[in-house]
Amino acid sequence: MVTNPSPDIAGSVSDALPSAPADAPQTSRAISLQNEFQTHPGRGLTPSILSSILLEAEQGNPLAQSNLFEDMEERDGHIAAEMTRRRRALTRLDWDITAPPNPTAAEKKAAAQLRQWVADLPDFEELLFDTTDAIGKGFACQEIEWERRDGAWLPRSITHRPQAWFRFVRGYTQEIRLRTAGFGDPLTPGGWITHTHKAKSGYLERSSLFRVLVWPYLFKNYSVGDLAEFLEIYGIPLRLGKYPPGASDAEKATLMRALVSLGHNAAGIVPNTMALDFQKAADGDARNSFEVMIDYCERTQSKIILGATLTSQAGRGSNTNALGEIHNEVRKDLTDSDAKQIASTWTRDVVWPLALFNGLIADRARCPRFAFNLQEPEDLANFAQSLPPLVGLGMHIPRAWAQGKLGIPEPEDGDEDILKAAPAQAAPLPHLTGNADIEPHAAATMRWAALAHGAAAPAPDAPDAMTDRLARGVAPALDGWIGRIRELAASATSLQELRDGLLQLAPDMTLDQYTAAMQQALAAAALAGRHDIMQEAAGG
Repeated sequence: MVTNPSPDIAGSVSDALPSAPADAPQTSRAISLQNEFQTHPGRGLTPSILSSILLEAEQGNPLAQSNLFEDMEERDGHIAAEMTRRRRALTRLDWDITAPPNPTAAEKKAAAQLRQWVADLPDFEELLFDTTDAIGKGFACQEIEWERRDGAWLPRSITHRPQAWFRFVRGYTQEIRLRTAGFGDPLTPGGWITHTHKAKSGYLERSSLFRVLVWPYLFKNYSVGDLAEFLEIYGIPLRLGKYPPGASDAEKATLMRALVSLGHNAAGIVPNTMALDFQKAADGDARNSFEVMIDYCERTQSKIILGATLTSQAGRGSNTNALGEIHNEVRKDLTDSDAKQIASTWTRDVVWPLALFNGLIADRARCPRFAFNLQEPEDLANFAQSLPPLVGLGMHIPRAWAQGKLGIPEPEDGDEDILKAAPAQAAPLPHLTGNADIEPHAAATMRWAALAHGAAAPAPDAPDAMTDRLARGVAPALDGWIGRIRELAASATSLQELRDGLLQLAPDMTLDQYTAAMQQALAAAALAGRHDIMQEAAGG
């Protein structure tokens, strides 16, 4: 099975799936692997041993490297915490199985059925978490055991297998095989979820994230060990044993045992009368030196895993929180990339076999796709305020795009829409001038405002007719009102005086009514101006 598939469905690894799954899981026959115990190369690790492990992996035997990666995640709490944070970020994402572009009714039905089957997988989040094991170790293999249930082929279990069970075979493409005799056994088509996740380009042996982490891990281990040894004797007074000249070896050994019994390793003997001296306890800032090295290594690990340090550690300075927010965006980029890669693998190794084995889809190119929802819902209030004016300016905004931005799903067949709110009615305007004849013209102005906010205009009123009505009716009626405002503006000596005068012109209007009237007036003016420009352009 080729493990460097294209992220697209077409032309990737499982094109030649059988019509039905295998009778039994492939590893049920691999008794030697089942009885194999893991070695721990991280025990007593030195730079020379580490170099030999990495070189051996490059030469086609990644067993020791795989076991070392397990030790790193198990022994280094910082690596374990950061990797868990990155891997768990995917399990909180919403997901879906979407039909192909321009789907037929049968393809929509197939997508719905596949969505239900995948959602019914036991411990679905944990299955995704096992797939993310490839983020650190380069690849992850999960074995699928199929069963016939309710007339359909469905996974009975999906089990994560250790990376140490596999080896790599190079050719035109690189292949992951089960580590059995010889060059290993090719993985059974349709029997595995095989996810490869590259931290850098190159062969799988060298492209894993943990391969970049091995050196900070080693240096941190040295510093932790030195700090532990330092703390063991820190503050303990130095003990000196003094023996007289001519003391026998037995006497010296007796003195040494007496010193050791008082403490650990901070002991020595000198020729003199046999006595014990306690020197000043150890002091100094050697502990800080070890902690600086440990902190450096952990910051490097955070940068490698999360792309930043401030998302996981307290930084120095007053702007740590702001920088942390920026670094969280870096983490989102990584999460999006991880999600897209895993979605491609699940489409290829889960959705497509389910569709093919159960006769839902015969053409791989038309197979529904597994996808995570990576869209962050936009602010609903902001959209509600900004979209209507844009529509009023003539922009054509697809409803599906707006719903996607807001995270609002399209209704399925049979779904009921929520009750549609009636259009908000603006405050009546007769009391602005005291002239009851303005009401029809105010209605016309409101219709123009409705056009500006994207609402449907009354069918009988064409734009030309509405503009004419606005010019014939509303403008004369408002002349007196505008004249009074001009007089007030000319006589006012301050903004407060102008405000009080405007309030006296219409003492019964509330602030909301003022706002509604201003919206209507601005919308009507904008639309009338657009109409004039269009008329001039048509005439020119």
